[in-house]
Amino acid sequence: MIDMQLLTRRYGHCDGVWRTMIILPLLCFASVFGQGRADVSLKNSKLQLIWSSDKNGYHLQSVTLNADLGQKEHLTMAAQQRTILYAKNKPLDRSTIVYDHAGKLIHFPDSQYRYVIPVWSQSLSPVSLNTAGEVWHYQPTAVTSTSPSGLRFQYENEKIALSEEWNLDPDQMHDIRVKITLKAKENGYYSLSTPSLAIADRQQFQWAVIPGLFQGAALNPDFVDAYAYGHGIPDRPVIVRERTVSTLASLLTTQSGVTLATVAEPGTARDPWSKDAKTHSDWKLGLSLMNRNKELTPTLYHPVLGEEGSYLKEGQEITFSFRYTIQRTSWYNVLGHVIKDVYKFSDFLKLKETNRSLTDRLYAMYDYVIADSTSKWRIANYKNAVIGAQDYLGGVYGSEKDAMKNSDYGAMWMLATLTGDNKLKQQRLPAALNFKLQQQQQQPGFFYGSAAGQYFLYRSQRFTEEWGPYSEPIGTSYYMLMDIGNILLFEPDRSDLKQALRKAADWLLSKMHPDGHWKVAYDNKTGSAMFEDVSDLRPTFYGLLVAHQLLKDEKYREGAIKAANWFVRHAVEKGWFLGVCGDTRFAPDFATAQSIQALLDMYTLTGDLRYQTAASQVARYYTTSIYTHPIPTREVKHVNGIDRQDWEISQVGLGFEHGGIMGSANHHGPILLSSHAGLFVRLYAQTKDSLLLNMARAAAWGRDAFVDANTGVASYYWDAMNKGAGPFPHHAWWQLGWITDYLLSEAAVRSNGNISFPSGFITPKVGPHRSYGFEKGSIFGKPVDLKMKKGLISLDNAHIDYILATNSDNKELYVVLLNNSVDPQQARLKLDAGHSRDLFGLVQKEVYLLNSDGADEMRMAASSDWKISLPATGLKIMKISYQ
Repeated sequence: MIDMQLLTRRYGHCDGVWRTMIILPLLCFASVFGQGRADVSLKNSKLQLIWSSDKNGYHLQSVTLNADLGQKEHLTMAAQQRTILYAKNKPLDRSTIVYDHAGKLIHFPDSQYRYVIPVWSQSLSPVSLNTAGEVWHYQPTAVTSTSPSGLRFQYENEKIALSEEWNLDPDQMHDIRVKITLKAKENGYYSLSTPSLAIADRQQFQWAVIPGLFQGAALNPDFVDAYAYGHGIPDRPVIVRERTVSTLASLLTTQSGVTLATVAEPGTARDPWSKDAKTHSDWKLGLSLMNRNKELTPTLYHPVLGEEGSYLKEGQEITFSFRYTIQRTSWYNVLGHVIKDVYKFSDFLKLKETNRSLTDRLYAMYDYVIADSTSKWRIANYKNAVIGAQDYLGGVYGSEKDAMKNSDYGAMWMLATLTGDNKLKQQRLPAALNFKLQQQQQQPGFFYGSAAGQYFLYRSQRFTEEWGPYSEPIGTSYYMLMDIGNILLFEPDRSDLKQALRKAADWLLSKMHPDGHWKVAYDNKTGSAMFEDVSDLRPTFYGLLVAHQLLKDEKYREGAIKAANWFVRHAVEKGWFLGVCGDTRFAPDFATAQSIQALLDMYTLTGDLRYQTAASQVARYYTTSIYTHPIPTREVKHVNGIDRQDWEISQVGLGFEHGGIMGSANHHGPILLSSHAGLFVRLYAQTKDSLLLNMARAAAWGRDAFVDANTGVASYYWDAMNKGAGPFPHHAWWQLGWITDYLLSEAAVRSNGNISFPSGFITPKVGPHRSYGFEKGSIFGKPVDLKMKKGLISLDNAHIDYILATNSDNKELYVVLLNNSVDPQQARLKLDAGHSRDLFGLVQKEVYLLNSDGADEMRMAASSDWKISLPATGLKIMKISYQ
């Protein structure tokens, strides 16, 4: 409703004329009330906004939130509420010189970081630093009632004519929708800023976040730490680009627990592929956590000064639509409201169609990784051993295009076990195992027992790291402890592996500081610490957990606890993280998601609820690494000569390799390698947070536009579309790993935990997915072995995925069917008689269809061809007995 003191009097008098007061200009207020104030307000059951007038016009006097239990929260008003940026000439787009608070010139990054330097330079432009243009402040001088819950404010001077439409959202009681229209009276560049609704104390606030860029509970005066790494909030009113903002909102939680978000309406920001080419880097929306007056308040800018749409000739107009939401709740709940209610995230799943199931991709990638030509498999002789890995064609320090790498050892051993493939078992795995054993430093000294490097250079016969001659403790956790740990799950009697595991764990423990932290890296020649400007805010502690689980030595358990406690205090509680990609100088990345599973495993190890709580908190953080905009549609676009509907190439649901100011998402957009998907499904089972489940499904389902038709391998980066593995053939193993992890997690959730398989350790580097198949699982109490058997099953509906398992004692085959669609589906399932007979050397006896509770739904004819119906996102199980 509108509460306007003048409108409570049906008539007013101005200039001697009696009339109904619909338009209330400032001069009329003065004549009617003399020295009194003429307040206007918007009010509903949750919010009240009151504007007062003075000689300069209207200003927001108060914002009151009616919280639960009748509590009223009065927000603190900004000193400078309304701002327009103007420039007669286009602002410079080159970087400016930046100084720290001591007046010292900031040099960052070092010259070798060729991927980082261009985007860092862009981020230092006058527009990005919010120093460009003239600052115009204004106060509206007239107000109009537009509806029972709406006001229109107006302002005009010799340069602009401006109107603001404010409306309480009838469907979202905590939301205020605003539309600003500016008409230029002189040529130039204009940028509209959202009015500063309220502010927080710069020294005391609970949380602030621009999703994908910054998060924290304090301003950080260290400009590089805050701006480049997202560690806390920059103490300058910087403006960031939407290309790595995952959700188009700026959010602030005050010390009293009120969260204020300023949210761009859908359609405001850039479309990453607007027609027939990548437009990912277009800059249409700027986001900040401060206004130009350096007051802490969520602020948006549109159009961005000097960018498309900002230049106006006399008489031209621009508009900017956005909303505020004000709630007494956490930033995460408000973020969820924006994602679900404003950007309609779950509706994306309704658009998802697919021509290729995830299961089909698994079998196609199985062919890909065992073929020498497609997988780029290479063997080399090194120290009297034959070592094997895949060619790596990306940049590696010191390489002559001769780098070799293995990625997901857990997936390698899992695939060999599930398929029984002799080529994998007899040729690939032995050579890959030799690679792993030779990857460990054997020379006595500082690095004895650590990982020698991710890559082997076969021309120069040495192991090395990707981006320099240094060694990271987390590299030993990854490439010694986690990889070897996963192999030992499948080959538990290998004494050579246990010896290597112990040496690696002892090295890692020896380099841990007394308080539980590690240095980021050490120089390979001198052993001196490197990158001391940042802390090792990564799950390095997980390597010690692996060592304890397999070796049962209490010192590793104690070390893991001490290090995990340090991580919780310095990373989780502050929301500060570090990445594991050296080429972007460790910009925060998917290692953040990895730490969620690491903390959950610490909870399993210790029973300490702090780790479970910490894991849940990091999961909330990680939702800000998942794109939720723009809203996908069926608009047809042209992609590399192919017509695609917009939803097919949408970034929505995909996560960053690394976002922020420095990450690869600035150039390439998100990645298709969605290692977090299975974890998010498992977390949904614990929390019932539907956002996590929908994010997992949005990442996994219907991504055909990015999948190479011949190999089933998805491109790594979004902008590569369907070019397959490209220079990264080893990525297929990670894709095998995460898709299997996702499907098994869905089966567990949909069966209420009655379909379960023991999981291995986390894979190195790319996220939290895990390996399976080293121990028997269970399907409604029956012990089963997970299987993959090519050619056994065919389905005519790509929305249906399946998992195979066998019970050898009872001679039973289980086909777990998953409907990966929000609509009911029907499928024709065919069972190849020859492959079926190969399972047990027997023919079928009985066939039952079970529902998701494990109950017999129907007895089916013993046949090789059935029609099956599955409910939306449902699960059914075929149980086939043999005689």
